Amino acid sequence: MEEGDELRFDRGAETPERIKAQLSRLVGLTAAQTARASSDALRAVGAHKDHFVVLAALAEFGPASQSALAGRARVYKSDLVAVLNELADGGWIRRTPDPADKRRNVITITDTGVRRLAELDQVLAGVNAHITAPLTREERDQLFALLNRVNTHLAGPRFRPESGA
Repeated sequence: MEEGDELRFDRGAETPERIKAQLSRLVGLTAAQTARASSDALRAVGAHKDHFVVLAALAEFGPASQSALAGRARVYKSDLVAVLNELADGGWIRRTPDPADKRRNVITITDTGVRRLAELDQVLAGVNAHITAPLTREERDQLFALLNRVNTHLAGPRFRPESGA
């Protein structure tokens, strides 16, 4: 089996039609392939997803405690310390004591971190362009809008087979 074959949705005659018709399988495989493309591209520039989301949260929402940052970036608190250490080593964030509570640190993005975030934005824009290359600009916009609408719907009450909803 060639690398990546495990993520292919359609293996021709080897894939039963009812499996091909499952939206959850198609979306799941697409998600796995897009995550792999993003991870590979970020790894090529010495980064990973958590670097991007932490820098993006700091850039958009401003300085934050580690606890607040974990929630905003959706990074497990147990993983966040290692991510912050990596970002601090790169000079992309700064930790300073919280003036209101010296036991806590406030995390701030640095000017170097803003430039790093711009670089990661470009890398991920390239990934998005690669992933959506078969689509027109209108189809790309529609895809994002539809996926956001579906995800908003799925964030609501869970599906219950007995209710049919």
